[in-house]
Amino acid sequence: MIFSRFKRELPTPADALSGRSARPYPVPATHAVLGTPIEGPYPENLEVAIFAGGCFWGVEEAFWKVPGVWSTAVGYVAGSTPHPTYEEVCSGRTGHTEAVQVVFDPERVSYQELLRIFWEEHDPTQGFRQGNDFGTQYRSGIYYTTDEQKKVAEATREAYGPTLRENGYGEITTEIVAAPEFYFAEDYHQQYLTKNPNGYRCHSATGVRFPVGA
Repeated sequence: MIFSRFKRELPTPADALSGRSARPYPVPATHAVLGTPIEGPYPENLEVAIFAGGCFWGVEEAFWKVPGVWSTAVGYVAGSTPHPTYEEVCSGRTGHTEAVQVVFDPERVSYQELLRIFWEEHDPTQGFRQGNDFGTQYRSGIYYTTDEQKKVAEATREAYGPTLRENGYGEITTEIVAAPEFYFAEDYHQQYLTKNPNGYRCHSATGVRFPVGA
């Protein structure tokens, strides 16, 4: 397959698709597994985290199984096109990556534990790729919603890097930036793997465990 340059490099805002002023499709009100609301507002005691680790179907499944996670949703972040569609994101011309929003109770599961799952569930050294999936929409990212999340995310990246290198992997390419607007993906993508149990899962985890006590 021949990939356009938009699959291999992020577009500038001037090159990005123009998008639209509102979401062009519906999003389900309720999580298909957890039974909780997908969109906010969320209870005040909960916290929001956003991760990108390749195809968002499998990443979301990994998080909705975690005790203490209240709700999850898949969507698009860190691009230039407002309210993009899946097809537009896949073209590489919006700059977004496929992401998962995790709403969790910090009294039941720590952000650090969510980060451990994030690091271990994918290969954070591959750049614009995860396994056989190629393109800018598969890049690895952590999008923090608080200053404390930023601090912990950066600390875990520093802790995990040497362990990956010791096991033959390259440098971590994960971007860690303040959470931009999260655009919820289309209905059929939400909790995709509970609706399609034999659906595609990107098996790109390194098998390298996050260092205990890091």
